[in-house]
Amino acid sequence: MSDVSVAQTVTAPHRPQAIPRVLSIAGTDPTGGAGIQADLKSIGALGGYGMAVVTALVAQNTHGVREVHVPPTAFLAAQLDAVSDDVQIDAVKIGMLQSAEIIETVREWLARVRPPVVVLDPVMVATSGDRLLDPAAEDALRTLATEVDLITPNLAELAVLVRRPRATAWEQALADARALATATGTTVLLKGGHLDGADCPDAVVAADGAVHEVGGTRVATRNTHGTGCSLSSAMATLRAGGAAWPDALVRAKTWLTGALAHADALGVGGGNGPIDHFHEQRVAAEPTRPEAPRDAPAVRGGAVGSAPAASWAAQVWDAAAAVRADVDALAFVRGLADGSLPRATFLRYLAQDALYLGEYSRVLAKASALAPTAEEQVFWARAAESSIVEERRLHESYLGSPPDAPAPQTLAYTNHLHAAARSYGELVAALLPCFWLYTDLGVRLAARRHDAHPYDDWLAMYGDPGFTAATARAAEIADAAAREAGPYERARMSDAFARSMEHEREFFARA
Repeated sequence: MSDVSVAQTVTAPHRPQAIPRVLSIAGTDPTGGAGIQADLKSIGALGGYGMAVVTALVAQNTHGVREVHVPPTAFLAAQLDAVSDDVQIDAVKIGMLQSAEIIETVREWLARVRPPVVVLDPVMVATSGDRLLDPAAEDALRTLATEVDLITPNLAELAVLVRRPRATAWEQALADARALATATGTTVLLKGGHLDGADCPDAVVAADGAVHEVGGTRVATRNTHGTGCSLSSAMATLRAGGAAWPDALVRAKTWLTGALAHADALGVGGGNGPIDHFHEQRVAAEPTRPEAPRDAPAVRGGAVGSAPAASWAAQVWDAAAAVRADVDALAFVRGLADGSLPRATFLRYLAQDALYLGEYSRVLAKASALAPTAEEQVFWARAAESSIVEERRLHESYLGSPPDAPAPQTLAYTNHLHAAARSYGELVAALLPCFWLYTDLGVRLAARRHDAHPYDDWLAMYGDPGFTAATARAAEIADAAAREAGPYERARMSDAFARSMEHEREFFARA
């Protein structure tokens, strides 16, 4: 598959802005957990520059809302014009709009300014279940939904928008999201956080009905205040930075899950407290741990431990512990380990892997072209050649006929890799998980090998010492690039690594 065919198969993002300038149009929260305060934190945490126009001044805390003051719409219009007259806006996130008049004011401004990305978080239903808008405002919001790029309702808001009972099951919620996407011609971010159970899926639902689902596990915390605001502004920022909506969801969900996991440590308020928007920056700023002993083994806990614990590669690998645990728990991986994996399932996986490797070899060639030294150029070029050879071997020994069309997960992963080629450091960071995760699995699964194992050759390939050595070298190259990079580039490298790990998990899960 050519680079062009991959790019044309999914909706191409608009021209990315290196530091996205993102405007939040929403109400306030003086405790900082929701509204424009949460939006500004989310935008900053994900690499954007945040701006805010206030629609309402809200007296609230972690226990609830006490009073709301709504400035005149003329002042709202003056705020909007003051920003857009001076600043080039890359994305807009819209939150609470209290009346039809306010909604119309925002609509007229959007029509004049035409920002490249507009995300609507339709604040329509209170946590108590009470409707927050009168019928005229609800109708105005339905009209506004047809003029934005993404709408992010929770299940109660989705029910109001499609005039159906609130969904209580994921399939019902998907049907409602498809109905809204079809009716509005707008992409819908379906959020499963309000469903019962341990699973917490989300999905991007396109106007043509296509669904990109991202699984997840519910985080046990009551401190969830502002999650809807934060997710919608994160999506706006990531899209303005060049990510397609499915890739933006994978990255935003990873970040939001971490923000929920760290929420209890904040200790803000006695009620439904805020999430920790800056947990990633806080982890990165922690003092480095002591270096491992010089004679420490090369393989640590089944993973390649080729770098000291304080290295960039070790940090991002450790930060991906939850994703690695998810991979280990997948039925595909368990079946691969004990040989119980159905052959048809394995062949479906190999067909997608062959398509992936074809694009992966092209990305490796890009890394070779960008490499700063001859030795690194040779390393990536040999890796590209090896990928081509492996693709051919998969075709001949297992598949026989050409693979099927690429799955959405395959396309999302390869497009992410191609997008990472904007810089050498970001690209090698994005490539590293395909070395490291497979070596990690190969080393540990090698212990399950035996002559009668149906997938013995696959286990042998990824557990091979030569592949382990290549992984160690790739980690060394990434560490060197991180040392040369500034803070912004290192942050992009960490994001690229984390997103590749997420794509690896989705690739396995799809099988």
